[in-house]
Amino acid sequence: MTADTSEPQRAAEKTVTLNVNGQATSVTAMPDTPLLLILRNDLHLNGPKYGCGLGECGACTVIIDGVAARSCVFPLTGAQGREITTLEGIGSRDRPHPVQQAFIDEQAAQCGYCMNGMIMTAKALLDRNPHPTEAQIRNELSANLCRCGTHLEILRAVLRAARHQPSPDPVQ
Repeated sequence: MTADTSEPQRAAEKTVTLNVNGQATSVTAMPDTPLLLILRNDLHLNGPKYGCGLGECGACTVIIDGVAARSCVFPLTGAQGREITTLEGIGSRDRPHPVQQAFIDEQAAQCGYCMNGMIMTAKALLDRNPHPTEAQIRNELSANLCRCGTHLEILRAVLRAARHQPSPDPVQ
């Protein structure tokens, strides 16, 4: 009897074209590689953070085709051809996005680790609902963890950002 010494067959790396922050880029990796690892390690985007690796904490949140998504559990191949926006794609230090500015104005960060997820989730909410109620904001952010206890400041920041959203055009 001979033992099978061959290695288990592994999936081959795949080249995928991503559209990140409005720029097309190609990366080669295993198809099931989490998008977060590609964003941080290959594209050097540090907005999305590694928190739990299970899609539970929200630190890795990005916006994919207008929807907040957990990049730590989003496979690379699922991102091909989709619009991916990271924290770096919504504003800069010199010109912060209105949501970012509201978080600054309300001093919503303590340690700051959750801020990426909070800001990206809030942006996705405000993009689809420019004037949410406090209850809608609380519900939307409920799956994002903040252990520092800045929840009230975060809520005030999103409410501030919502006040600065343009009103929808009336139906004529």
